Amino acid sequence: MNKSALLIFMKNPVLGKVKTRLAKTIGEAKALEVYHLLLEHTFKITTSVSCDKFIFYSDHVEQNDNWGKNGHHQELQEGNDLGERMQNAFSHVFVQDYDKAIIIGSDCYELTSEMIEKAFNALDTRDAVIGPAKDGGYYLLGMKSMHSQLFESKRWSTDSVLQETVNDIQKMKLKLVMLETLNDIDEVDDLQSPPFDRFIPS
Repeated sequence: MNKSALLIFMKNPVLGKVKTRLAKTIGEAKALEVYHLLLEHTFKITTSVSCDKFIFYSDHVEQNDNWGKNGHHQELQEGNDLGERMQNAFSHVFVQDYDKAIIIGSDCYELTSEMIEKAFNALDTRDAVIGPAKDGGYYLLGMKSMHSQLFESKRWSTDSVLQETVNDIQKMKLKLVMLETLNDIDEVDDLQSPPFDRFIPS
C-alpha cells in the first residue's frame, strides 16, 4: 500500500449549488462553468501525484465521473460543518494506517502537482504543512497523525481560519511548514486571469 493519502474535497457540480458567492455576480450557469474548470484542473494536477487518492463528494458519490474511472477511492463527506467533514476524512485514512495525509479543495487554480509533492515531502521532517490562501483560509492541510483540535472551534469560511489553525499547531508544539500563499476562486475579483477572465461582467 502506498502510505500517502491525498484527500480531495469537492462539491457535486449542480446548478445553483456551487460557487454561490460568484453566482450572485455572474449568474448560476457561469458559476457552474467556472467550477467545472476548477474540477478539471484539480483532476489534472492530482492524477500525476504518487499517492493514493480519495475523492470526497459533498452530497452523493458520482458513479461515472473521471475520478472513479481513474482509480480514486470515492467517498462521501460526513459531518455537520466543514471542520467535522475534514476531521472525519482524515480519520478515515489514518485508521487505514496511512502515515501521511493531505487535504485539498477544488477551488485553487494556482495549485500545481509540484506543490502537492512538496507538501508530502515536507512531512518527512515536519508534523504538519499548510498552504495559506489569500482570503485568510487555506487551500491545503497535511499531517502525519490525527490532530482533531485543528478542526474544532473554527469560524469556517471566514478570514480567521488560517491564523486560528496555525495558533493550534503552535500550541501543540508541532513542527510546521508553510507553503506559498495562493488565491482561491470565490469572488468576481478572483477572475482576473485566463481562463476565467472571460466570465467577468462587461
